[in-house]
Amino acid sequence: MTGTVMEAAGVREILELLPHRYPFLMIDRIIEMKSDESAIGIKNVTFNEPQFQGHFPGQPVFPGVLLIEGMAQTAGALCVASGLVGKPKSVYFLTIDKAKFRRPVGPGDVVEYHMTKKVRKKNMWWYRGEAKVAGELVAEAEVGAMIIEARSACSRSTRRRKSRPAP
Repeated sequence: MTGTVMEAAGVREILELLPHRYPFLMIDRIIEMKSDESAIGIKNVTFNEPQFQGHFPGQPVFPGVLLIEGMAQTAGALCVASGLVGKPKSVYFLTIDKAKFRRPVGPGDVVEYHMTKKVRKKNMWWYRGEAKVAGELVAEAEVGAMIIEARSACSRSTRRRKSRPAP
């Protein structure tokens, strides 16, 4: 399978690709999508986001861990949108490596998550990510993810109950 041709995704398409919802959806759109090879996720950082209430009052700084999450969401949406593993499924973090934070990000910044595939093995992908604001590198990391079949919590608990011996 050669994958799906999708060059860009707006918030509606992202909501179909990922399970994340506000306030934990860290990307507003994705541009320059090339199968599962590369893409650029866009995050418009606004002052009214809940993390700024405590990080930090009077001097809001977008948390670095959420920059990494934005990279991972961009890569995860890219994997699912590529269609290389069939029907859309859940995407889970495997690894975060070589994370570095270069400068603070705050309200009014537009973050671009430049994601490039390093390798794919079956249902697992590894990407190199660079977060940029106005062309300047603000964070970087290598992230790994796995796509698995989505199951509801109800079906998992039912399966566990059936496998336990009766008292």
